[in-house]
Amino acid sequence: MYNTRARVDRPHGAPAGQKDARMPIVTSVINLKGGVGKTTLTVALAHFLAIEHRSRVLVIDLDPQTNATVCLIPELEWKARDEAGQTLYQLFADHLKGSRQFNADTAIVRNVSNVGGGVDGLDLLPSSLGLIKIQDRVTQLTDFESFQRGPIFILRDALADFLPYYDHVLIDCPPSLGIVTLNGLAFSDSYLIPVVPDILSVLGIPPILDRIEHFARATRRNIRALGIVISKMRAHTLLHTEMLRRLRDDFVDRRFPIVFETIIPESTRIAEAANVSAPVNTLIQKYGNGGPYDELSALAREYQVHVKR
Repeated sequence: MYNTRARVDRPHGAPAGQKDARMPIVTSVINLKGGVGKTTLTVALAHFLAIEHRSRVLVIDLDPQTNATVCLIPELEWKARDEAGQTLYQLFADHLKGSRQFNADTAIVRNVSNVGGGVDGLDLLPSSLGLIKIQDRVTQLTDFESFQRGPIFILRDALADFLPYYDHVLIDCPPSLGIVTLNGLAFSDSYLIPVVPDILSVLGIPPILDRIEHFARATRRNIRALGIVISKMRAHTLLHTEMLRRLRDDFVDRRFPIVFETIIPESTRIAEAANVSAPVNTLIQKYGNGGPYDELSALAREYQVHVKR
C-alpha cells in the first residue's frame, strides 16, 4: 500500500518544521559484529520506503567506514563534501574545537541513489573516515554511566529543524556502542539488529540489548528493540537453519526481541546493488526480480507494521 500523501518540496535553508509539525520514525540499525549486512539492510530499506511507500527518508551514516554513504552518492562527491566540512566529522570536530562550521542544511544530500538518477525524498547525511580519529577524543569527554557529561545529543540538536520534514530516519551505526552510536540512539524510537544466523553473530545480541537498556534508562528515553532481521541466510545450511530456530525460541522465552518473518538471503545481487555508479531505473533492476527484490520489498512492509505498533 503506497503512502498517498503528497510530498512537500523543501527549499534549502527552510526549516522543515515550517512544513510539517510531526516527527519522523527514527530507527538505528546496529550490531557489534561487522559483516552482518547492516549497511545493506539500511540502504535497501531506505530505497523501498522512499519508492514503494512514497515516504520521505533520511539515511544518517554514523559508521566511519562510510559504506552507506558511498552506496548512495559517488565517491568523488563524498570526498568533495568531506573536504568542504559537509559530513558528520565536522559536527564532532566543532564540538571539540568550539567552532560552528557544520551546517545540516548543506551537509544533507538530497535525492540520492542511482535509481532513476536520484530518488525523490531519499536524502543522506554522509559519514567521514575522519570520525575514526576523532571519536576517541570525544569519548574522553563522556560519562558512560550517567551520561550527564559529554556530547550525547549534538546530532539530535543539529538536525532539530530538519527532522519533521521526514517520515523515516534510518541510522547506520558503527559496530560499537561508543559516543558516535549513542548520538544516533539518543533520538531513536527503536533499533533493528541485523544478524547472520551463526554463533558469533548471535553472541553479540545480549550486550546490545543490555547496553541500550542502560542508556535508555539513564537518559530517560524509551528506545524499543524493534526486532532481529536475519540476513545472508543460506537456507540449505544446517547451522543457519538451527540458529534461526534458536533465535525464534529465544523470543518465545522472552530472552530476545521478535525475529522478523522476512529473511534476507545471501545474494551476490545485493552486493552488486551497492554500486551507485551503475545506472538503473527501477528497484527491480537494482535488486533483481524474483531474487532479493521480493524479500527486501516484504521487509519494508513488515518494518512499517512493526514501527506502528
